[in-house]
Amino acid sequence: MRAGVVAQKLGMTRVFTETGEHVPVTVLRLAQCQVVAHRTKDKNGYVALQLGSGPRRANNMSKGDRGYFAKANVEPKRKLAEFRVTEDALIPVGAEITADHFLPGQFVDVCGISIGKGFAGGMKRWNFGGLRASHGVSISHRSIGSTGGRQDPGKTFKNKKMPGHMGVDRVTTLNLKVVQTDVERGLILVEGAVPGAKGGWITVRDAVKKQLPKDAPKPGKFRLSEAAAEAKPAEAPAAEAPAQQEGA
Repeated sequence: MRAGVVAQKLGMTRVFTETGEHVPVTVLRLAQCQVVAHRTKDKNGYVALQLGSGPRRANNMSKGDRGYFAKANVEPKRKLAEFRVTEDALIPVGAEITADHFLPGQFVDVCGISIGKGFAGGMKRWNFGGLRASHGVSISHRSIGSTGGRQDPGKTFKNKKMPGHMGVDRVTTLNLKVVQTDVERGLILVEGAVPGAKGGWITVRDAVKKQLPKDAPKPGKFRLSEAAAEAKPAEAPAAEAPAQQEGA
């Protein structure tokens, strides 16, 4: 199981196929998506990678946050996210994941925070049909109607669909196809719509309900910085030790 990436949604556009058909795509940008920390079974009880993306001014951070990134020798990041991975899919701390981590044609799951709509009525929020347009109904055409249980049980049940705050929810869209990748500019073009507003932060990972392509890079496609390249030889024996114990 590979790690995903933290990307920023730039907006939507379209690309044309060789046959002239246009495909609507969402453009996601990798803003220096780097590995910030490891989560191990011995220390944390599970195996995961913590990734960070987007520049952040050190003056706007607390002293503890500055020390956290300084310990990892990584520039401060605006958005952090964890991805559960297997032990053989750990990527060195400080490595920057590139756009060719995903292959054109493969399917991915995209997660983001939906656009906030504020207070919304039942028709907009839950697609209620509303009341009749005539036959005595006046002023209350868009109301949701009765919500009680009359005499028995005589109350409104919990989780009843009613007017309220709409949006700003964590939404995951499954099985979106990767159309193109641009390594130089760090762009990933995903077919269809992606939850969230322009400029919002999105997490992208391999689709759970689709098979990973055989030629997908493992543990991933990344480039090492000078600091990460120097630290990699020292971390390599520690990463291989669990595999040797399992073989024994």
